[in-house]
This record gives sequence, C-alpha cells and structure tokens, in this order.
Amino acid sequence: MTTDAPISLLIVDDHPVVRDGLRGMFESAPGFTVLGEAPDGTAAVERAAALDPDVILMDLRMPGGSGVDAIRELTRRGARAKVLVLTTYDTDSDTLPAIEAGATGYLLKDAPRDELFTAVRAAAEGRTVLSPAVASRLVLAVRTPRRPGDEPLSAREREVLALVARGTSNREIARELFISEATVKTHLTHLYTKLGVNDRAAAVAAGYDRGILG
Repeated sequence: MTTDAPISLLIVDDHPVVRDGLRGMFESAPGFTVLGEAPDGTAAVERAAALDPDVILMDLRMPGGSGVDAIRELTRRGARAKVLVLTTYDTDSDTLPAIEAGATGYLLKDAPRDELFTAVRAAAEGRTVLSPAVASRLVLAVRTPRRPGDEPLSAREREVLALVARGTSNREIARELFISEATVKTHLTHLYTKLGVNDRAAAVAAGYDRGILG
C-alpha cells in the first residue's frame, strides 16, 4: 500500500443498518475506500480472499459464523488484511479470544468517528489499537490470570448449558438457538474452560454445583 493510496476496507456485521452507516462514514471521508461488506464470519473470509482489503472491520457475535472464528481462519490462511474488531462487547470472553486469534485492534462501537478513522489508519500500518476499556481489561487479565470458575458464563453459554443439561444434542441445540453446530461447539469449548471441566457431564455437574442451573 503506497502512502497516497486510499485504505481499502471490508465491513463485516450482521446488521445491514450498521454496515450502511459504516460504509457512509468511510466513503464520505478522504483516504478510505469500501470494497465490500459481509453479514457473517464465513462470508467475511470468502470476501477477504476475493477483495484483498487492507483492513477488515469485524463484528464478533454474528449468526452464521463468529468474528473470532473468521479471524482465526484469516490468520491461518496468511491473509494480508489487518483485522480491527468493532463490537459492542468488551467482556474478557470476547476480547481475549479475538486478540489471540490475530486481531490487530479492538474498538467498541461507541468510539467517536475520528477515533475510528485513526484506528483504521493505525491498523493498516500494522499497529495495535485498543480502546481504553479493552486495554485495561487485557492488562488486568495478563496480571491476574483467571482460575477456572472465576469468569461468569455469557447469556448464550447459559442457554447452551441448560440445553445440554436436558440431554439435547449439538444438532438440536443449533436448531433451537438458530446457530450453526460449529458455533455450539465453540460455546461448549468456552464454557468448559470457564467451568474448568472437559466434558458435557462435568459441565452439567459444575452448573448445578455453582447454581447456574436451577
């Protein structure tokens, strides 16, 4: 990318209104060009391969393919694009996996317009960009590693655990929650880690023991 060339973007978000807003914001500002959009992580990987953007603005929680899975796959493929996470969530269970998967930066959607532009320019240059709230969480997480059971389950992880406790299969959980089986497996992996267990039975036992399951 030469200094005079505009920074090319791929916008990934499951909400069309958000995609439209971001597209309008960047297309009205000098120095940026929006190459395309994607509604989920799976489509993002395909679009990134086809369009080769400089920076991907990536939401995290999307039906049909999560942002973290997409970042991991882009990293595995050696994609040139830098990924800047743009999300409403700043919890540890979202932040740390995204950074570990290979995201260059992590901003919240309430970031001011100028901060977002600066972050995209920095990401294009390969510099790490973190919103202050996320940066402080990361520092805290590094200084005080969590013990299994310290981190609360997300609302979706609680839903998955409750269905597991009823003997529901991954396929049935996916159908009931309108998510893919791969996403169900991801939720299970996360809740196993948080509960400090290795299988479904132990997860259910830990859920009852800790009052997560009534």
